[in-house]
Amino acid sequence: MNQSNPSNILFPDKWVDNYADYLFNYAIARVNNSNVAKDLVQETFFAGLKSAKNFEGKSSERTWLISILKRKIIDYYRKINSKKGQAEIRMNFYDSGDNKGNWIEERVPQSWNNEAEKNIENEELKNQLDKCIDSLPEKYAMVFKMKTIQQFETEDICKELNITPSNLWVMIHRARTQLRNCMEQNWFNK
Repeated sequence: MNQSNPSNILFPDKWVDNYADYLFNYAIARVNNSNVAKDLVQETFFAGLKSAKNFEGKSSERTWLISILKRKIIDYYRKINSKKGQAEIRMNFYDSGDNKGNWIEERVPQSWNNEAEKNIENEELKNQLDKCIDSLPEKYAMVFKMKTIQQFETEDICKELNITPSNLWVMIHRARTQLRNCMEQNWFNK
């Protein structure tokens, strides 16, 4: 696999074969959604083609493409955090099976009006979620709580647990997958 390019010549016809898997793995670790990751890689290749004339050969093709992908990931998060972007976000609620589908965020079903029922439902949901978190491997549970519940910064978690950001995102992805499965089995399919 050609990972370095000593000159300022690009070989876009080789990008998919040489870099697609690497770029996809890089993206999926950061966005936790395979469809979004695929789209970001495609956008990266497209942006690379559009800006190929600006490539100076100071880095390898792969490094250059990763820098483009990083900007695409940042743009993705900016979009989903903007008001307009939030209205366009499709929220996945099942990946497979008869219930496969997603919602546009602004059309997600709203809460019930009955406060008492809602409070009971929220308490039961919280209890089940706590049970599911407790069933995670210890390190997954710790990382998930620190990042998602306590909202620690990535660097702080990595420093505290002596792990890399890549390891952190893999653990969070695995924790979320296990939590989703646990909640589907013990809450949503009651």
